[in-house]
Amino acid sequence: MRSWLKLALLAMAAVVVAQLLVQRSLRVPLPGQTPPLSLAALDGAAVDLAALRGKVVLVNFWATWCGPCRAELPELAAFYRAQRDRCFDLLGVVEESDRADVNRMGGALPYPVLLDTRAEAARAWQVRGYPTSFLVDAEGQVRQVFSGQLSLAELERAVEPLRPAGCAAR
Repeated sequence: MRSWLKLALLAMAAVVVAQLLVQRSLRVPLPGQTPPLSLAALDGAAVDLAALRGKVVLVNFWATWCGPCRAELPELAAFYRAQRDRCFDLLGVVEESDRADVNRMGGALPYPVLLDTRAEAARAWQVRGYPTSFLVDAEGQVRQVFSGQLSLAELERAVEPLRPAGCAAR
């Protein structure tokens, strides 16, 4: 009986260690670690995150086939329209999607949609699922990471304390 108990405890310990190792390998960049991001937009223009210093920027990784991604796009678009004149910008980074679908969906968005055709940005930013959004402060540092669908209220709460002092409230 005692050998079964020892075996069960050993098996439980192995499961816990394995889960910790898997969670560690799935980590997204910690706040403060901002990988470079420079990609072509749908219109062919080069967009570089570094050029947006001085603004709070939401970098949203998504795919056209992703249900939660499609569900959050209207709220992200509404937030961008309301906040773009208040030191805020938004970059949508499309992954693993058919170009025709990207043109159809991304072309309707009011913010730049960037094409990560070789998933190099997704690897650098350690994106493990869609949607994943990174909130970058005015100094260019990742301050918050959102995994899954992002709500308008959640985004408002996260952006406001990061907004530079010179950006007036409406």
